[in-house]
Amino acid sequence: MQKIPLMVAKAGMVLSRDVFRTESANGIPICGKDTELTDSLIARLENLNIQSVYVEGHPVWTEGDLSLEETLHDLDNRFEKVRHDPLMAKIYDIYAEHLKRSLGESGGRKAE
Repeated sequence: MQKIPLMVAKAGMVLSRDVFRTESANGIPICGKDTELTDSLIARLENLNIQSVYVEGHPVWTEGDLSLEETLHDLDNRFEKVRHDPLMAKIYDIYAEHLKRSLGESGGRKAE
């Protein structure tokens, strides 16, 4: 899941959270989770002054973002001294799985 500015959203991206008129989750959602964005929906959200949305995966890469492979390597380094502990190994596994889901299983950035 990645929070992106609406101006970089593209048709085909899928919302990973409901969209509300304000930043708070109080009230009726404008658009529901798992909705595929279309050009017309993006235009409607712009008209409603929505600034950002949460989308599935990590579709927008900016300078300084680490690839999945680099992030998992950093995670390995952080857990290197405690991986033998069963509880820490479980925490590592949970975190690694979360990273794979949120950054995508592809292991790297898409070519542009």
